[in-house]
Amino acid sequence: MASQTQGIQQLLAAEKRAAEKVSEARKRKAKRLKQAKEEAQDEVEKYRQERERQFKEFEAKVIRDILNLVYDIKPELHTNYRIQ
Repeated sequence: MASQTQGIQQLLAAEKRAAEKVSEARKRKAKRLKQAKEEAQDEVEKYRQERERQFKEFEAKVIRDILNLVYDIKPELHTNYRIQ
């Protein structure tokens, strides 16, 4: 009878250790997932900022080019114009 009780105690202790290992593994997994999510968000934010910077540079260049075309007016006669 004592050996059965001892065997049951060993099984309960083993079950408890297994449950603790599973719990720790779940905690590590949750921590890794959280870290990966944060890294992904940081990467997305950096990419968004870089694309925004590129867009603003391109926008400024296009506006500058358009303004140059508008302000640099050079009056010329058309080649087909004939003085009568």
